[in-house]
Amino acid sequence: MAPLDKNNASKTELTNDQALWRGAIIPATVVAVLAVVLASFFRGRSGFWGALLAGVTVIIFFSVHLLVSRMTRDLDPMATMALAMFSYFAKVILMGAFLLIVTKTTSKADVDRASFAASALTITAVWLAGEIRAFLRLRFQLPLPPAKG
Repeated sequence: MAPLDKNNASKTELTNDQALWRGAIIPATVVAVLAVVLASFFRGRSGFWGALLAGVTVIIFFSVHLLVSRMTRDLDPMATMALAMFSYFAKVILMGAFLLIVTKTTSKADVDRASFAASALTITAVWLAGEIRAFLRLRFQLPLPPAKG
């Protein structure tokens, strides 16, 4: 997006980070709600908890990525990459620990594993598709490398 002109600026215009998050959160939330409804219908209360847990987990997992990219946008590219890699590995380790805790502390009758898995995969795919769609709609003006010649 072009920089905002103070005289001609619309207060409703979104930053790139906001546009990416909004492009991903809206479809992911819709699919999460549908997953909860469908899992509740087909699997009962355990399906409800499985799908709800998956929705919250996926949305938090991917929102952290966008938050880190927003916090590091003015840093050196190497520092940005280091923080992105650190946040990714930290999220994977925390996700593994979270899933281990959930599987060890809840019974299959309380949290349906199949509903969790199906919901998490579906919401993840929709989040990524929404983020890609939002990214493709942005108009970045990236500097081109100088021509060799």
